Formats: sequence, structure tokens, C-alpha cells
Amino acid sequence: MTPLYASRASADEATERLRVYAQPQRLMILSRLLEGEQTVSQIELATGITQPALSQQLAELRRAEIVTTRRASKQIYYSLASENVRLCVRSIEAIFGSGKTNVTAPDSPKPQSKTQADKPAGAAAFARME
Repeated sequence: MTPLYASRASADEATERLRVYAQPQRLMILSRLLEGEQTVSQIELATGITQPALSQQLAELRRAEIVTTRRASKQIYYSLASENVRLCVRSIEAIFGSGKTNVTAPDSPKPQSKTQADKPAGAAAFARME
């Protein structure tokens, strides 16, 4: 994985992805989806977001490939699209939320040399959620 400082294109892509998360109603929806697959009615009841706004935000999350859908009869079920999305939402909750999510440093071997200690571990290694 290339560090963001080394690639403007990677930094631009990360910024665009983060913009999707930078909206209160979308964060509320994503937080609810951490609990598993939900219908629009379940999301509306849990978040208090009314139907027109909820549909608009879910459409934006679908376009950004942050959520996926599954149709069963007349119901549409929404879920988080990937483990990366789940990690991002849980990290946001851990940093800015009520403190209910625990974040701990990953178990990693001790560096063998000073040069290894100076190298970044990468984005995936910054935290492990429990």
C-alpha cells in the first residue's frame, strides 16, 4: 500500500471517499447498519430520518458503493458493502462517538531494527476493533 503522502491520486481518491462519510444522516445510517442488514423502515425507525431524506442518503451510499441492497419480495434490505466500510464506520464511532466501541493497537511483532521502526505500518494496521 502506497502512503497517501506519496501519491496525489491516492490522496484525491481518499478525500472523495471521506466526503461520502462526512454527512450526519449518512453516518447515522451507516452506524445502524453495523448491527446488520436493515430495511428502510427499520433504519427510519432507529434513526428518525424521514423517508424522503432517507431515500436520498441511501441512494448516495449506493452510488458510492458503501452499501449494498438485497430485494426480498417488496422489501429492500441494506447492508454495509465490505469489511473496509465496516472498519471505517467503527473507527469513526470510536473516535467521535459515545465511546462504546473499543479500539486497541494491533498485535504486531517488535521491529528488528531502527529502520523498520521508522516505517509506517499501513492504514489497516493502525487499529483493531473489538
